[in-house]
Amino acid sequence: MNCIIVDDEPLAREAVELLIQENRQLKLRGTFNSALSAADFMNKNQVDLIFLDIQMPHITGLEFARSIPKTTLVIFTTAYTQYAIDSYEVDAIDYLVKPIEPERFKKVVEKAVSYHSLLTSEDKEEEVESIANDEFMFIKSERRYFKVSFKDILFVEGLKDYVIIQMKEQRIITKMNLKTIHETLPKQIFFRINKSYIINTDHIDSFDNNDVFIGKYEIGIGNSYRESFFKDYVMKRSR
Repeated sequence: MNCIIVDDEPLAREAVELLIQENRQLKLRGTFNSALSAADFMNKNQVDLIFLDIQMPHITGLEFARSIPKTTLVIFTTAYTQYAIDSYEVDAIDYLVKPIEPERFKKVVEKAVSYHSLLTSEDKEEEVESIANDEFMFIKSERRYFKVSFKDILFVEGLKDYVIIQMKEQRIITKMNLKTIHETLPKQIFFRINKSYIINTDHIDSFDNNDVFIGKYEIGIGNSYRESFFKDYVMKRSR
């Protein structure tokens, strides 16, 4: 994958560059200290993935992310964990907190490579409605319909024009938007926790003011969803 680094801090750019050099799946095409210089490069060159700082002068990483093509993926890099949740608002793949841990970097890159393959796939099936009853639904993926029990779903993740249905031992990817599948899922156990994720509340292991933990997964609570989560889920379950 062709990638670039956009960060106004030289040391931060160097740190990400070293991690990229150790990853055979990535090809670094350039490093930039501003969104404007990166945008100029992208107008002339194919970029599949951007490692993008959130806090930058003039144009922030969030503002820049809203202007890039749908086929270009974004991984935010930030020194401030409180800004990480904002990554969900612009369909970012994930975020990395500085100083970046190599294992975390590797995991996020593997996720990006997988999603890039999905977005550039030659299989351009039209969006299909799910077929559902009170306990399960059938979801079309890879030219087949899979039976998915609602109780087995850990969470549903939206990525541009696709959704990823994550279960304990399996994940299913289908061409559908998050709003469509949200309308199919039973409201008594599923809750939209941020712009990109719908969680099965029966599988919540723990939570704090910023994140929900389901097994090995950590999912941020969106600012505009936090009040509803604590009011509609936490308070009701504690009665």
